Amino acid sequence: MHPDEGIYVASDISSPVIHISALHKTYATGIRRSKIHALKGVDMQVPAGEVLGILGPNGAGKTTLLKVLLGIVLPTSGEARLFGQPAGDPTARRRLGYLPENHRFPTYLTARQTLDIYGRLADLPDAARKERIPRLLEEVGLASWEDTRVGKFSKGMMQRLGLAQALLNQPEIVVLDEPTDGVDPVGRRDIRDRLRALKQTGTTIVINSHLLSEIELVCDRVLIMHKGRIIRSGTVDELAQQGTGWRIEVDRLPVSFDSTMWPVSLEESRRAILVEDGLPATLNRLIDQLRADGVQILGIERHRASLEAGFIDLITAQEDMP
Repeated sequence: MHPDEGIYVASDISSPVIHISALHKTYATGIRRSKIHALKGVDMQVPAGEVLGILGPNGAGKTTLLKVLLGIVLPTSGEARLFGQPAGDPTARRRLGYLPENHRFPTYLTARQTLDIYGRLADLPDAARKERIPRLLEEVGLASWEDTRVGKFSKGMMQRLGLAQALLNQPEIVVLDEPTDGVDPVGRRDIRDRLRALKQTGTTIVINSHLLSEIELVCDRVLIMHKGRIIRSGTVDELAQQGTGWRIEVDRLPVSFDSTMWPVSLEESRRAILVEDGLPATLNRLIDQLRADGVQILGIERHRASLEAGFIDLITAQEDMP
């Protein structure tokens, strides 16, 4: 930030590209104008080049938060800034790319025509559209479909086209709402690879998704929202409560084995034991006991709870609070 000019520059690493402080949003609905508090004092900073995942149950405030960032919804109070400018400022919005959930394209247009129209709406010059459209269609795996009407596209193909649309203006921040919804496993892998390539260029990516496995694979940091607040923030490992446990795979377990005597849980097949406290002493004592019982140990590996398990535990704890 130049103090004399008040203009954010990308080289100013100390300035986050997204800054949100004490953000509140209240809606009035119904005949009696009942108030719904969608956001309740949200604070968030995102540095350039970070891939941030936003998780939360339905009604947590995720979509409202994205709409505030995009300038679609005005906050009731608080501050949201992009590149040092108020969210919604035209100079900031030109540096954004957005893939909404359940987006719709005119069914009579081809993939190439669709991107051309969106490029014109973004004021991209003819030369830029001519260069970027075929390249983006190639990158999202739609090169052979460029002259096919999108009305014939599957849901996964529409998601690929939506991602290409979001990247047309070479944005510095990309906001993706359920980017892999309806995409097959190969397509999800391709989208993940594309997001990793974007990260290497310094692009900041914000992802809202219900597919926790996808968030787990691509995000540097995760925010968990509940009832309008951010209740936890951290890396995937931190939110999964760290990976210090052990998984012991065995050929069988004797009926006499009593798992309640150990800090462990059993997989349903009874062919694996999860040592939950992660202490080497516990692991070695359990191995000694299994060997004494004649159990053949097939493998031992580090075990980390999934992001989904950590997420569910956290949300359940919040629901149980008075």
